[in-house]
Amino acid sequence: MILLIMSKIDFDDLVNHIIPMERFRLKWRYTEEMYDIIPEQHLEQLKPLDADASKFLWNYTMSVGLHDNIPFKKDFFRKIDKTKVTLENQKVVKKWLYQRGIPFDKSIYLSWDTEVAMIVPWKIFIKYFDSFYYSGADDLTIIDCTLQWALLFYHEDEIYFGTNKDYEPNKQFDDIDFLW
Repeated sequence: MILLIMSKIDFDDLVNHIIPMERFRLKWRYTEEMYDIIPEQHLEQLKPLDADASKFLWNYTMSVGLHDNIPFKKDFFRKIDKTKVTLENQKVVKKWLYQRGIPFDKSIYLSWDTEVAMIVPWKIFIKYFDSFYYSGADDLTIIDCTLQWALLFYHEDEIYFGTNKDYEPNKQFDDIDFLW
């Protein structure tokens, strides 16, 4: 009789579930000229995760009810800020992301769905955010393991940032209608 033992994945174990970029379903976003060619020194900082680790991240956000109310579960965060993504405002969005106060070298967890996830330094994410998020196609959740903050890149060109830190939301987009 063969006994299968399922290993429990946690945040400390995610680095053991990194797969080569060649096996990553969204690799074309970073390696094909038609989309984006990320320089090798930055590409090697992208850590795609296998299906088990991707499912762990997805289940983690679901188990805490992070998105029970879009963008975030009611009262999960004390402050919520938001911005719009347009074809003309990539620099504005990069600045908005930079102003979240997340350390540049912080490893963040990106979760597109139950099978696709990645670990990336915050600085690299800011630099190439429009390669990680495809408007109209993606709902992308970004967290760290503390869940003191989270980002939701919503497929309707909206980004939501929730945090429990003292934070003054940006007023730049107050005159824009958001879905939430």
